[in-house]
Parts: sequence; structure tokens; C-alpha cells
Amino acid sequence: MSSYQVFARKYRPKTFEDVLGQDHVVQTLRNAIEKDRLAHAYLFVGPRGTGKTSTARILAKALNCSNGPRIDFDPDEPVCQEIAEGISLDVLEIDGASNNGVEQVRELRDTVKFAPASGQFKIYYIDEVHMLTTQAFNALLKTLEEPPDHVKFIFATTEPQKILPTILSRCQRFDLRRIPTTVIAQHLLHIASEEKIDLKEGAAYTIAKGADGGMRDAQSMLDQLVAFCGESIEEQDVLDIFGFNSQESIAALAGSILHRDTTAALESVHSHSEAGKDLGKLLADLITHVRNLLIAQVDSGNRSEESSPELEAILAEQKTLASPDRLIALIDLFAETDAKMKWATNKKLHLEIGVIKAIESLGESSIGDVIDLLHQASQALPDSPAPVSRASTTPQASQPVVAAPAPASAPAPSAETMTAPITAPAAVAPVQQVAAPAPAPASPLSGAALWQVAFQEICKVKPLFETWLETGVFIEQKGREVILGFHPSDSISMDSLARHKGAINEILSRIGGCPLKIEMILQDSITPQAPVAFENEPLQEQHQASPTDTPPETSAPPSDTASTPPEPTPPVGDEFYDDPLIKEAITEFEAKITSN
Repeated sequence: MSSYQVFARKYRPKTFEDVLGQDHVVQTLRNAIEKDRLAHAYLFVGPRGTGKTSTARILAKALNCSNGPRIDFDPDEPVCQEIAEGISLDVLEIDGASNNGVEQVRELRDTVKFAPASGQFKIYYIDEVHMLTTQAFNALLKTLEEPPDHVKFIFATTEPQKILPTILSRCQRFDLRRIPTTVIAQHLLHIASEEKIDLKEGAAYTIAKGADGGMRDAQSMLDQLVAFCGESIEEQDVLDIFGFNSQESIAALAGSILHRDTTAALESVHSHSEAGKDLGKLLADLITHVRNLLIAQVDSGNRSEESSPELEAILAEQKTLASPDRLIALIDLFAETDAKMKWATNKKLHLEIGVIKAIESLGESSIGDVIDLLHQASQALPDSPAPVSRASTTPQASQPVVAAPAPASAPAPSAETMTAPITAPAAVAPVQQVAAPAPAPASPLSGAALWQVAFQEICKVKPLFETWLETGVFIEQKGREVILGFHPSDSISMDSLARHKGAINEILSRIGGCPLKIEMILQDSITPQAPVAFENEPLQEQHQASPTDTPPETSAPPSDTASTPPEPTPPVGDEFYDDPLIKEAITEFEAKITSN
């Protein structure tokens, strides 16, 4: 009566064709054997259950088989069977964990000089070689670098960083990868068909996912399931025995979050907790699911080998529920929650808080949403009444579009300071020339035209800014920055405007049709307190000089005009305090009017 063999041993790869998921290693070894380019030392690196020992035994069979080395050996011949069972005199398998001392390595070094018993090579296979001590490694160095021609060394390890660099430099290194979930699932279905077991495809994928790339772990779990379930294995059986989370439950939790259904999301967390599931694993699965949604959005044509057909259908349905930036924010938030849960005694509390934060974050406005709204506003701008048309409907209908309107509440100074040449019809001529292109632009404004329209709109909305703005000069527009220059003597005006950049930027963005901002700089070349430097533009009444008689460089600044002895003014009445400009100035500067 033969003893029972577990699946991991019964279905161990026997030839190079049987090795799954390690094509890069198999192809290199086959080419080395065919071209007679065999190294004297090999190092196989990889996670547990990925085929390190199996690949080492297959390589030993190819080297010591009859008429070898060759890749098409017969795995059933006596020499290969001895190697597979670990009883070959020429292939010595050594456990590095239990034979890690310098004495054992010295004994190995003494036996290296003996010729093989029957095969062509004497092969030393050391598993978990990283467990050797530093003294043992040093004792092996010379022999490993220059072994006899009939000796081959094969090392295997899961932690290559613990091996001395002097050992690594003497070996050809092969990194065995984690086996894809799809490959493991298909192999489990093959084993089930050979064993006459009804293994459902969903159960096979769940086992493969839980194995985390290790074929031996998956085969061991299948063995355990057969002992528990018999000849029929459902996905729920896998979930009950190993405590895994089903794809449907993870997708349902993610859907509740994306739909902002807080009640359903918290109920899902509670049900997993009551079922005894590992909440840390639940959060990790949730992060993986959100990551898969992100990949499905940015690379919809690339189907992952880790996903089952059912999961692909779920991803296709949920990937439209949130934008990529939202999904990235969810992953970051869940990662922070995972860091807190690792050291917390009440993991459920932190997971619930993380889920609530995730749902709340989906309702917050991001910078991307603001940009989209501004873009939509810019697209709709040509169809709506243009700012130029609104400015032209002010009471001063004769003013040009580019001119800054004078405050309606200050007629008295205008009457006292205006001269005859300014009020002559010659001053109106530039108005007619500039007002010619007054119709609404077909596209958003930019440059000097943008600032001209914005100047009027700002003075209309914020009359108090007019005096400060007049001292500035439009310099240029760089991208989305409108640069306004001031003379150092007008730094007070610049600082006053700097406190209200938000209001100015809002008007600029509305007129320009895209997010814009104003930048103010000091330049010595700018004439102190010069009026707005727009070509052919009439100046404000209280600061105006004849454009033909006095150039801008020599025009009297407002400070000089203000310094002249004023005419006697009548006593201040109630209408003074009711003036809107006075009220806004008192509010802006928190001023208090006192009588002398």
C-alpha cells in the first residue's frame, strides 16, 4: 500500500517544460546547456514556493543525465529519479539553516576534490544559503571561485541581501518571480481535473490570490480544502476556511464608498468584523481594489493577469464612479488609515473613521474641479454679454472703453480743476477713435486690452481702488500673470492693492476667461504717480493735463495738486457722510471722522 503524497510533491515540476511562471530562468538555463556555457555556481533567489528547489533539481538532472548535459532528458530514468528523490550520491542537498557552521563548510571543501560516482558532475545544492555564518562564507570563498571542473554549486535563498557580496560576485544570479494569480489558478484547475475534484473557477482564483504568488502554498491549501470539502469545492468554502475576503464583498464596500453611502459602508465593515475577518487584510484588499480601478481608468486596454473575468466586469462598472485624482486621494487616505491600524488596539474604530473620511473627501471640491468650472466659464464667455459692453453702458457714455471712469460722487473737484483745453472737443476725438473696436471680442481678451477692460471693471466694482490703480502702469502679460509696475515712491499704493489681490484676480479671470492673477513690481523707470499708461486714453479729470501741452513725464502728480491751497469749502453736511465712496473709505481704513 503506497503512502499518500501531497499535491506539492506529487505535482512538482520534473522537466524545464513543467516549470510555470519562470520563463526567463528556464530559457537562460536551456541556452547555457545547449551552447555549453555552464557556470560553476548558480544562485536562485525568490519568495517561497516559486520553484527554487525544483529548478535546481531539474538543472542537476540535465547535467547528470545519460549522454548529458542535455535539455531533453528523460525524467523517469534511474539517475533522474534518484536526483528527484534526493538520494543521488553525486547531488548533495545541504540545508544551510542546520549546517551553517565553519566546520561543515570545511568538510564540504575537503570532499570537493573527489570525483563523482556515476554522473559527469558533483553538484552541491545549499538551500537557505543566507543562513551560513560569515566565517562559513569566508571558508567557502576560495573553493567557490576556483572549484574543480567536475563540481557545480547551486545556492537558493529568499533573502539575498544577507549574503556576502564576495559570494554574490562569484555566482550567476537568477531571480524567480512571484507566479501570476491566473497561472496558479489554471494549474489548480488542472490538478483538480487529474484528481477528479469539482473545483469551481471562483474558488481556484480565490486560492491563487491567497497564495500570493507561491505555487506550493496554493497546492497545500487545495490539499486542505479536499480534506474538508471532499470532491466539490465552492468559493465560499475557501473563504470560510482561510478567512479570505471575497471579490464581491470588497467590490460592494468600494461601491458603497464611491456612491457615498455611509450606512452601507459601515454595515459592510461591521459584518466583516463580526465574521472574524482580519480588518487589516480587509483594508489592504480595499486599497488593491481602488488601485485596480485606477489602472482600469488610465490603461483600459491592459487586462491584468491578477484579475478574474468576474473582477474585470466589476471594474468596468465602477471605474466611471470617480476620477483618477479622486481615486489617488482615496489610496493616500487608506494608506494613512492602514498605518494607524497597525499599532491600534481597536482596529475597527480606525477603519470606520477612515471609511467616513473617504466618503467625505469625495464630496469636497478639488483644484481640478475649480479649473474645470473656470474652463466652462471661459467657453461660455463669448455667448454672454461682454464686460466691454457693460462698461460702455455707464452714465458716462462718451467715455472710451479703455478709460477709467471718474467717480460719480466727485463732480466738485472736476469742475474746479478742469481747464478749457481739456473740455474742448479735441479731447473727445481720441474717445471716438478708441471706442471704434468697442463690440464684444470674439475670444477672451489678453495683454493690454485685457487690462484696459479690467481697469474699468475694477473701478466700477471697487471705486476706492481707482486712485491706487492710476499710479500703476501695465507692463506685460506673462502666461496667466498680468504684471503692473509702480514707481518706488508709489509703494503705498502697491501695498494697498496687494491686500486685495483676490478681488482683482477674480475680475481678471472673469474677463480673461481663464484663471489669471495680478503681479505688482517696483521699477525706477516708471514716472511717479503717472496716470494709466494706455495709448490715446484721456486721463481722469482730477489728474488730467492736456496731452498736447504737457507730456506724461512732466505732468503734475496728484500729490502736487493736493498740496495747493484749497478753496474755502462750505461746512460738511449730511450728504458728505452719505456719499458711497466716503462710506467705503471709512470701512476700508477703519477711519473715524473728527472735526477740527
